[in-house]
Amino acid sequence: MRSIGHFIGGREVKGTSGRTGDVFEPMTGDVQAKVALASKAEVRAAVENAKAAQPEWAATNPQRRARVMMKFLELVQRDYDKLAELLAREHGKTIPDAKGDIQRGLEVVEFAIGIPHLMKGEYTEGAGPGIDIYSLRQPLGVVAGITPFNFPAMIPMWKFAPAIACGNAFILKPSERDPGVPMRLAELMIEAGLPPGILNVVNGDKEAVDAILDDPDIKAVGFVGSSPIAQYIYERAAATGKRCQCFGGAKNHAIVMPDADMDQAVDALIGAGYGSAGERCMAVSVAVPVGKATADRLMEKLIPRVESLKIGTSIDPSADYGPLVTREAVERVKNYVEIGIKEGATLAVDGRAFKMQGYEDGFYMGGCLFDNVTKDMRIYKEEIFGPVLSVVRAHDYNEALALPSEHDYGNGVAIFTRDGDAARDFATKVNVGMVGINVPIPVPIAYYTFGGWKKSGFGDLNQHGPDSIRFYTKTKTVTSRWPSGVKEGAEFSIPTMK
Repeated sequence: MRSIGHFIGGREVKGTSGRTGDVFEPMTGDVQAKVALASKAEVRAAVENAKAAQPEWAATNPQRRARVMMKFLELVQRDYDKLAELLAREHGKTIPDAKGDIQRGLEVVEFAIGIPHLMKGEYTEGAGPGIDIYSLRQPLGVVAGITPFNFPAMIPMWKFAPAIACGNAFILKPSERDPGVPMRLAELMIEAGLPPGILNVVNGDKEAVDAILDDPDIKAVGFVGSSPIAQYIYERAAATGKRCQCFGGAKNHAIVMPDADMDQAVDALIGAGYGSAGERCMAVSVAVPVGKATADRLMEKLIPRVESLKIGTSIDPSADYGPLVTREAVERVKNYVEIGIKEGATLAVDGRAFKMQGYEDGFYMGGCLFDNVTKDMRIYKEEIFGPVLSVVRAHDYNEALALPSEHDYGNGVAIFTRDGDAARDFATKVNVGMVGINVPIPVPIAYYTFGGWKKSGFGDLNQHGPDSIRFYTKTKTVTSRWPSGVKEGAEFSIPTMK
């Protein structure tokens, strides 16, 4: 059985805490590895290593830092298939989905390669008599990322690529459920030429998280996970003076207007609702058809599609989706289905009894579809994070617009329509951070920012895009005046550019 330690100082090191966690293979239910769970002392060792290495890296010119990113990009592409299989076997998502996970991370690496341009400041000559003013972007020092199980390649790269490109050293605390890919990415960064100590990986649980939040040498923390933990991390990090960006849960709606291309809308709902077994923060978990006729047509098409979903192993190329990440995750989702039934929703498709032939101990669950869900139900209010789609029928457009706008979560939303006026009005008015128009999962491309509103996001700056450069740097503004031609004598009034 594999043993997974930590990655500190450019190499893998064994854990010393004496505590370990199980890493399962979701498609079989077997334990495939033991991962070390870091103590506070181990986190501190990683921070000290990073702190010692960071000044020289910050002094390395941006173009050379970009070259490391370019080489890393090349190495990940070289090992693409191996990384995808490792990811699929630890997480449970299918190989094609795992490749998409890696690719979306690499797109942020590609963005970070532009760091020589992105780090440029501003300059004003002659702002006053003999006075020039310019601004600099400088790295923060040591920063950290706490990343979730559902995107073990993408979100770590979203965090460490811009941070390291800016000249920071990075402490990554990935999910202990699927740590293999983050560890391998760290190895590839060293192979790409990154100095030891600039990227350290500490595996662990709450003890490691709290050690990161309380460490005085860590200047910023990024997090993706559930909303209660996002709020906890945000508040604790802010209390110690750290910058913090935390992204939480979601309840993403898809509004289906009467004029929508129904086949397109159904395809979108099936893929976005059930892909990766629904274990995505951008999964569509609520469909909102407008009007009874639209709802009836939608259900008529959705039911057979959900019933015919092909659930398979992570390595089955024909599977629509694979197992969930743990047995506890399956039980949690099944419990929500039971809650929905008790609350009075109509369970149109029940996938709870699904068993994978030959893999009966794996963490599988068939697709579930609810109709007649109302906004007072727990299955509407809370994030289920599984292969469950709820249909909430809206009488008219205004009711459909109000549902995502008034929900506690505000991560993503989509509208399906042929009406440009309706789409424009919806995009302008809906109280949600990311909007798709005939696009079911509106994850922006890497040079825009990603982030939700309300309980889906805590902090002022988003992930990747220009916000990531702002988050991982501090701005220094310099006002300079040279003696030549300067009037002598003390000035007691406040300086102005009069």
